[in-house]
Amino acid sequence: MKTNRELLLKGIKFLGYTVALMFTAPFTIYQAFKNDGHPLYLPVLILGFILAVGAIFMGFRSIKTIMDAFFGKK
Repeated sequence: MKTNRELLLKGIKFLGYTVALMFTAPFTIYQAFKNDGHPLYLPVLILGFILAVGAIFMGFRSIKTIMDAFFGKK
């Protein structure tokens, strides 16, 4: 059983996007809650929650891609 290096690099790239989203989403949500009187409060808060859901999705996708690279697809 050989490791698919191209798929592994793709999974690591997805993992990098996941880490970026994991830091960006809480920062965006925090900034929205800090400025709750601002007219753009709700759009920034919604953007933060979308980024958080994207971080969760990309986390699962990156782990699945890495596991497929190691063990192959069924």
